[in-house]
Formats: sequence, C-alpha cells, structure tokens
Amino acid sequence: MERAGEALNVTHAAISQHLRALERALGVALFDRSGRALELTEEGRRLADALALGFGAIETALRELSGRDAARPVHVSVTPSFAAAWLMPRLSEFRMAHPGISLTIDPTPVLAELAPGGIDVALRYGDGRWPGLEVDMLLPTHMVVVGAPALVARHPVRSVEDLVRVPWLEELGTTEATRWLETHGVVASEARNRVQVPGNLVLDGARDGQGVAVTTRLFVEADVAAGRLVVLFEDRDDSTGYHIVTRPGVLRPAARSFVTWLKRAARAG
Repeated sequence: MERAGEALNVTHAAISQHLRALERALGVALFDRSGRALELTEEGRRLADALALGFGAIETALRELSGRDAARPVHVSVTPSFAAAWLMPRLSEFRMAHPGISLTIDPTPVLAELAPGGIDVALRYGDGRWPGLEVDMLLPTHMVVVGAPALVARHPVRSVEDLVRVPWLEELGTTEATRWLETHGVVASEARNRVQVPGNLVLDGARDGQGVAVTTRLFVEADVAAGRLVVLFEDRDDSTGYHIVTRPGVLRPAARSFVTWLKRAARAG
C-alpha cells in the first residue's frame, strides 16, 4: 500500500480510504485485515489479476504504437531439457529466415510469469490448463520412464513399486520424478539415490546407466530406436505435450513471427 501511495503521490491513508470505498461499492471484502499485514482475499486476487491483464494489455499496445518495443529481443522461457533437445538444434533456421529479430532464450525449470514488457513466449509441458493465458498445443507427447539396458539388467523393474529401488536422475529445480511416483501410488520419499542435475544432462546420465529418468517420449525416440534406452513405463494422455503459452491479446510482430516459425518447425517434424 505504501508503494501504491508513492506511485500515485498520495498518502497511505488516502489509498486505504479508496480501497474501503471500492469494497463498499462492490459489496465484497478485497483484503483480509485480521493479521499484521494486509492479505488479498480470493475476490481481491481475482480482481488484481484481471486489472493486471487489462493494464498490461494497454501498456503493450502503447509500447507497440510508440515503437518502443520494436527493438526489444523476443524473450522466450523454456525448460533446459526442451531447449537442448528440440529448440536449439532448430534455431539456426529461424535466424536465417529472420535475421532482423533478436532472441533471448531463458532456459529455466521455473514456471515463469508472463508480464508485459517481460517474457513474450513460454514453452511449457502439461495438459494446457493455464488459466488467464493463451495456450496452443505445439508438440503432443507422452511422459515416459526410461533407463539404459545395462541398468535395467542390474535392477529388474517389473512394477512401478520396483522403481523405488532404482537410482533416479531428475532435472534440477523440478519434481517430475516425485510427481510421477506419487501419481502412480508410490511414496516418493522411499525412492533411493535421487540425483538432480541440469536438464541438458539428464538424458546423458540415463544413457550412461547412472539412473532412470522421467522425460517425454519426444526426447528419447532416437535413443529407444537405437537401443540406448528402454521405456519402462509410459503415460498415454493425448492432451499432454509442449504448448505455446502467451498473454492474452495481440503479440508484437517479432514475437508473432517466432510463434509462426515454432508451429512450422513442429509440423516439419
């Protein structure tokens, strides 16, 4: 509230009066005042999210109309594993087709927030349910558990429960292995010898027989065909895959060109 007062050049008390007047007008409580600090209620959070989207769209439009956003690189948020396995090997095609567009590739396992002036495009794995965002399927693919033949020979896996006795590799900063085990009725804390490594090293370790890994079928097709990895379990859900995620509204031209290229590259296989 203090920052709001500074931004609007009014007193803390004036901000508080306006908020109470807004609550009376709406007939709902926007803040929980029971503690030492103000906390948004569920209604307050919904209103704040809607206002952020609205003002964000206005800011984006103003930037585009004034040309201030034209030179800003297209900011792409992507997991390290997807960047290493799919995006980077194809990126030279985009650069050749669009030499005037600069990119910022941000490989992070963190689910990044899409805010005006920040990330333009996020590539996320899931079922496409991210409320308040525009979502478009890019690459349908299933989640699989894979391991090297030599490792599987030493640690036979006949059921999901056997996986807790097998070494695991997991992408640093994520909990795919934990979520997968718990989804299939296995207590994740019982899994032994779990090692977290950067996403681009998970499959290298799996190929070397250092552990089994949860990944997507898309990333291991060639390894499975060549016999370097074997699929132990596979979830077949046609709604899952990598999605293009953007804020609601019209993308700026450079970001729109990148999204168009992504879809073309996916169709080309």
